Amino acid sequence: MPDKIRWGILAPGTIARKFAVGLQATPDAEIAAVGARSQESADRFGDEFHVPRRYAGYEKLAADPDVDVIYIASPHAFHMEQALLCLDHGKAVLCEKPFTINAAQAQAVIERARARKLFVMEAMWSRFIPLMAAMRKLVADGAIGDLRMVVADFGFRTRFNPQGRLFDPALGGGGLLDVGVYAVSFASMLLGAPDRIASLAEVGQTGVDEQGAAILGYAGGELAMIYTGVRTQTPLETTIMGADGMIQIHNPSWAPTKMTIKRSGQSPELVEMPFEGSVYTFQIAEVQRCLRAGKLESDTMPLDETLSIMTTMDQIRAQWGVRYPME
Repeated sequence: MPDKIRWGILAPGTIARKFAVGLQATPDAEIAAVGARSQESADRFGDEFHVPRRYAGYEKLAADPDVDVIYIASPHAFHMEQALLCLDHGKAVLCEKPFTINAAQAQAVIERARARKLFVMEAMWSRFIPLMAAMRKLVADGAIGDLRMVVADFGFRTRFNPQGRLFDPALGGGGLLDVGVYAVSFASMLLGAPDRIASLAEVGQTGVDEQGAAILGYAGGELAMIYTGVRTQTPLETTIMGADGMIQIHNPSWAPTKMTIKRSGQSPELVEMPFEGSVYTFQIAEVQRCLRAGKLESDTMPLDETLSIMTTMDQIRAQWGVRYPME
């Protein structure tokens, strides 16, 4: 790896701009190139973030020999195709969540990455925030006893727009894949893959899930309750319940800085872990650490778990009768 790891940005939209701020705050990273659907869009992003090479289309970005890793920030309906493109040009990949539309697509990307011995990671950046690491250690150390239940949510209220991305089946619209993936991923992080699922959803007139909820059951009797939506604002808090207490991660649970630990027979303890800069900084550091160490995947967001999360969401959508045109 060079002194500075050279990033390419694929699809410079709103999320990519936030990610670029995190890259600019990372001393050993640089934005080397950007690829967009049009030259105008690439140039606009390039001017904003002082990117030296700007490409219309994604093929030239993937082929740029002076790019080490590409961040894919497009809608998830395009993730598989674009990840395969980057991998076929020998590039490491950080792909926004959800990783793909379904588990079959995720499997295709993972198999290609492993065959080519290239690093790939799902961009579940919330896992790398300091408070999340502290929470995982508390649970692992038995601070609240044996884990029994998890309640996680992510939903917001947006105006119905049948032409908008969130309501378009061809773009993988609906709450589960857009933001419910945070809740499913959180449950997976603590409990692994469920062995049974019970769920319901309100499917809107365009055929996507406008709100939904699921109960995930596990072999040891543990339960996770998740709920999500694009037409319903949820609390954006997470509760982890153990045999001897609980941990409440406070709003916003996807970028937390506060949690309350409630141990049986003790006063609640508020833990505050503020951080400076972008929420993406910690994820970027993980990718760069892995690349410099020659690792092909992250221990914190491993590829087999990404595949498991996609499988769980496939199973939930099957119960809801939500299917996308490309499936």
